[in-house]
Amino acid sequence: MTSLFDGTFARGEAAAAVSDAAWFRALLEVEAAVSRAAATTGLVPTTAADAVTAACADPAGLDLATVVARSADAGNPVPPLVRVLQAAVGERDAVAVHVGATSQDVMDTALMLLARRALAAIRTELAAAADAAAELARSHRNDVVMGRTLMQQALPTTFGLTAAGWLTGLDGARARLHAVDESLPVQYGGAVGTLAASGGAGVAVRDALAAELGLATTPVAWHTMRLPVADLAGALGAAAGVIATVALDIVLLAQTEVAEVAEGGPEGRGGSSAMPHKRNPVAAISARACARRAPGLVATLMGAMEQEHERAAGAWHSEWPTLTALLSTVGSAAAWLTESLSGLRPDPGRMAATVQLSRDPELAGALADALAPTLGRSAAHDAAADAVRDAASTGRPLAEVLAARTDVHVPPLAGTAPDVGEAGVQVDAALAAHAARGSTP
Repeated sequence: MTSLFDGTFARGEAAAAVSDAAWFRALLEVEAAVSRAAATTGLVPTTAADAVTAACADPAGLDLATVVARSADAGNPVPPLVRVLQAAVGERDAVAVHVGATSQDVMDTALMLLARRALAAIRTELAAAADAAAELARSHRNDVVMGRTLMQQALPTTFGLTAAGWLTGLDGARARLHAVDESLPVQYGGAVGTLAASGGAGVAVRDALAAELGLATTPVAWHTMRLPVADLAGALGAAAGVIATVALDIVLLAQTEVAEVAEGGPEGRGGSSAMPHKRNPVAAISARACARRAPGLVATLMGAMEQEHERAAGAWHSEWPTLTALLSTVGSAAAWLTESLSGLRPDPGRMAATVQLSRDPELAGALADALAPTLGRSAAHDAAADAVRDAASTGRPLAEVLAARTDVHVPPLAGTAPDVGEAGVQVDAALAAHAARGSTP
């Protein structure tokens, strides 16, 4: 059943990658791989492992309803799943079910598989968003826009540099996710990490299991050392922060009073139930909404790192729905941002007009530069600030206030191009770095 809010908070492919059905597929994939790894090391007959693999490949033939019903009784779904698998393959081949493993081995390894698939979807969305930002940076490399610091007008920059900043953030986020993805580990330690139930072949089984699933192997089990989960949480939280920052810029630039960008989108997108004139930047707003959920989920996962002895009583359990939700919400945020950036319509004329009407910051800077040789940099800065306050208190243009001074001459800025420093060369560098990285997620 689709939730009322899935359209917003289950956007893109990451949500499907961590669905209940995906969880079951991952659990079964791990159990099948454990059977094959055990057969590889001679612990169980290959025919038995084949029977388990076949049963796991056909979820429709398994009594998964019982697994759901009995999951809470065991504290996790693995014990009832093991019983269902044993019943499905029969007494002879049941020897190859769950060989030497504990429930946490299966749950943690399945979680890594889910994370890998969701990360692939998230990185694909981030790559598409980065490509859209790159096109904006390229197309608007030299289009001036007013830079704003602490929500106030500062100095001119270019929209190309703004978009290049978005681009490097998005590329950086997907690079971090890629690094985490590359190190996702298998979990296999048995009841307390000793591998005592693996007949002396536990380490070999762990290595074979990692090879089967394409995960990294480990020297010991990480049952209560939750660095893999923490690494995922940190990288996902950082990605959410980048997405939220870009989305917020778009929302602010799309304000009616600013109107320097607008979102595209299908007919009817962004309308209001009460105000027919409105066209809200819904994609950027939705990206922010999804990203806003991430910090709390990250905090829960970080808080769950403190775990006792060889198996945590509750902290481990809290990770499953939390990481699932984090993967889903960051994936949704990335999907919304891709949509927003892909259809974004900057208005260079509006941007340039704002800069031309707001050149007092440049005049103040020019005054400070002119006074610095005689007053020193600090005193010149204070003198320029005094001139700005004088203009504000008297209601006169700053240019008029400066023209009345006899101690220094500041040439008027009318007709001159705004100074945007080395904005263009930095845009070029960001585009080159993006091209070198390529579009591979």
